[in-house]
Amino acid sequence: MAADCQAWLNANPVEADDLSDSFVSGDEDNGGVSNKNLNVEVNGNWISSSSNSIHEARLKAKAKRKLRKNSSRDSGRGDSLSDTGDIIRGTSTAPTSPKNKLLDRKSRLGKGRGLPKKGGAGGKGVWGRSGEVYEPVLVDEKDPNYDEAQENCVYETVVPPLDERDFEKTLTPIVQEYFEHGDTNEVIELLADLNLGPMRSEVPPLAVALALESKASHRELASRLLADLCGPVLTHSDMECSFDRLLQELPDLVLDTPGAPQLVGQFIARAVHDKILSRSYIDGYKGKVDCEYTRAALDRAAVLLKMSKGGLRLDSQWGTGGGQRPVVQLIREMNLLLKEFILSGDIKEAERCLRELEVPHFHHEFVYEAIVMVLESKGERTLDMVLNLLKSLCESTIITVDQLRRGYERVYMDIAEINIDAPRAYFILEQFVDKSLSTGIINVRLRDLCPSRGRKRFVSEGDGGIIKLESC
Repeated sequence: MAADCQAWLNANPVEADDLSDSFVSGDEDNGGVSNKNLNVEVNGNWISSSSNSIHEARLKAKAKRKLRKNSSRDSGRGDSLSDTGDIIRGTSTAPTSPKNKLLDRKSRLGKGRGLPKKGGAGGKGVWGRSGEVYEPVLVDEKDPNYDEAQENCVYETVVPPLDERDFEKTLTPIVQEYFEHGDTNEVIELLADLNLGPMRSEVPPLAVALALESKASHRELASRLLADLCGPVLTHSDMECSFDRLLQELPDLVLDTPGAPQLVGQFIARAVHDKILSRSYIDGYKGKVDCEYTRAALDRAAVLLKMSKGGLRLDSQWGTGGGQRPVVQLIREMNLLLKEFILSGDIKEAERCLRELEVPHFHHEFVYEAIVMVLESKGERTLDMVLNLLKSLCESTIITVDQLRRGYERVYMDIAEINIDAPRAYFILEQFVDKSLSTGIINVRLRDLCPSRGRKRFVSEGDGGIIKLESC
C-alpha cells in the first residue's frame, strides 16, 4: 500500500502550500488560483478537480464551519448557503445573548404583530375569548361514565318552595320596600322569582297587616297591590282564602292596631270594588260569625258598599299622599283638625292627625291657620290652647323653628286684611306674640317684627300697611 502511494506521488507532484485549508499568500482575496489539476481531500472526501473547483470547495467548507458555530436559536437569522454555494446574509439584527432570558418567550424572528398569544384567551384557568362560541361537545359512548339515559336530558333551575319559617322573613322586606317606591310591577317580578307554593295565599294578609301598622298612604298602596296581584300571581279563590285568613287573625291584629276591624272592613269593601272579591263574599258570612271583631269588619264593609251606591268613591277612601293633594284641600283639613282640637283639647290626637296628613313641608301653613283662628276668636281659651299646641309641636320637632317663623311672618304680612274681618286682630296678635315670647316659642327678633296700629318704624303711612322686614 505504501509502495502504491509513493508511486502516485512520483507521478503527480504537489506542493505543500496547496494542501493547507487557508491561503498563506493573498490568493484568496485576489482570486488568484493556479490552474493545476489536483486530487485533494476535502471534508474527508477525495476529489479530483482543477484548482477552481478546489477553491469553491474550500469556500463551502469554511461557510459550513461558520454555520455550525452559531447557536440553534440564531440559526434562522444567520447566514445560509444558496444552491450555487453563495452565502446569503440574514437580517442585520445582531444575535442576542440568551443569558438571563431562559424564560423569555419573545420571538427572535422579528415576526408577528405584537399581540398576545392566542388572542389573550388561551391561558390557564380562562374561559376563552369574549364572544367565542364553542361547538357542542360530542359524547363518547366508550367513556366509562357514559349514561345513555342522560343523553337527552333537559336541565332546569329548580327553586325550592318557601316554608312558613322563611316566608315572612323573605316577603316583609319586599312589601316594606314597595311602600317606599310604589311600583307594583317590581313586586310582581320579585314574587315570580320565588316559589311560593302553598304559601301563595299568605301574601295579602301579610301586606294588609303591615299596612295596618302604617299610615293611610301605605294602606292605599296595599289596596293597589292586592288589585294588581290578582291575575298574574293570585287567583280569585286565593284572594278569598286570603281574606278568610285575615278575618281569622283579627283578634291578634287588634292587639297592635285597635282600629283593625274597621280598617279590614275598608280593605274588604275596596277589594269588592276592585272586583278581586265577589259581592256575595260578605253574604256568605251571614249567620256564621261568632267573633265580634269579624262581625264589626263585615258590617263596616257592608255599610261602605251601600254608601258607594249613593256616590261614595271607594277608590279614594284612604286618601292620597300629602304631596299629591291640592293646597285648598290641605287647608280645609288643617282647619278641621284645629276645630276638633278646640272642641276636644287633646294635644296628642292633634299631633297624630297632623302626622297623618304627611305634609311636613306645609306645616308653616298650619301655624298660620292656627294664629288666624286665634285672631278671629273672642275668648282667651282659644289663645291659650293654640299656644300650648304650638309649644308641644315645637318640642316634639313636628314643627321646626323655620316653619314657625314663616307662619308668624305670614300673619304679620296679612294682618291688615285679617283686621277687616276681625277688628281686634292687632290687639290680640300683640298679646299672642308676647305670650309666645314668654313661653319660649319665638325669640325677641321675631317679637319685634310684630306690626301695630300705632306709629312704629315697621309701618309708614304711605306703604299701605306693608311691613318693612328688611329694616329690622
